[in-house]
Amino acid sequence: MNRTDRLLAIVLELQGKRWRRAEDLADTFEISKRTIYRDMLALGEAGVPVVSIPGRGYSLVEGYFLPPLSFTADEATILLLGADVMAQSFDTQYQAVAQSASRKILGVLPDTRREAVESLRERIQFISGATSARPDTARQLEKLQRLRGSIVESRRVRFDYHARFGAGSTAAPGASTTRTVDPYALAHVGGAWHLTGYCHTRRGLRTFRLERIEGLTTLPETFERPATLRLGRRRPQEEPHLIVRALLAPEVARWVRESPSYFTVAMDETPEGLLVTLAVRDIGEIMQWLLGWGRHMRVLAPETLRQRLAAEARDMLRAHEDG
Repeated sequence: MNRTDRLLAIVLELQGKRWRRAEDLADTFEISKRTIYRDMLALGEAGVPVVSIPGRGYSLVEGYFLPPLSFTADEATILLLGADVMAQSFDTQYQAVAQSASRKILGVLPDTRREAVESLRERIQFISGATSARPDTARQLEKLQRLRGSIVESRRVRFDYHARFGAGSTAAPGASTTRTVDPYALAHVGGAWHLTGYCHTRRGLRTFRLERIEGLTTLPETFERPATLRLGRRRPQEEPHLIVRALLAPEVARWVRESPSYFTVAMDETPEGLLVTLAVRDIGEIMQWLLGWGRHMRVLAPETLRQRLAAEARDMLRAHEDG
């Protein structure tokens, strides 16, 4: 980055954050504090109203904005989401460019609009690996739009949810349960939209796949999003967690790495194969993924999952013998 570009970037950085210390700016732009001091002097000489307070750092005189761009909250959110996707999907050079673009967009927003945009940016996320973020049908699009509105307005929702595997060992596949949920965030993961929120039915934080939601209704009740909730760019750490360990044969290890489960937390090479550790709330969440590896997969723990997989395999065998 040449000096002219850096000076503009520093102004945008100061617009985006009320106060910035010299060492923070030096870390951001990967230069020395001495260079930052010279740049601040140059900005002052150029007429940029920079304020300096020992111990707090640098700031701009309130009301000074450069350049005179105006984004709506929706426009800025879309641009920032695009920058997030680029930062996750390309090499280091483009990651740095995307992050720099995000800082510039945030820098030209007034304080109140910036807060609204950053809130929306946290609540609507794209995770690497997604193919298309547009729902396949108009019905799915309507659900997505309604959920987005409920998140923005902090309105409670109710819907019927069809889980691939039931929560209990005797639950029927695809069984429907009615859920009342405080919607916190939408995330696009692995080609599908997921809603994260507090489920009053299950009394805990839960994640729901959009295609499995039916009969979505927005309720008149509102809710307060927990101030301490930070979803970030990862799956929320939901409690309690059930730890699953499965050993995948060496001949499929490559494909396991290529198509990991959403619940994977670790993969370790062993002489016997690839040891995969997963964290789930219920063993039903991981059944489909494990069964997909057939005889190349062996569950090590927990014992309840081993028993359930064995029972499922016996049922599959009977179904084929009867056929």
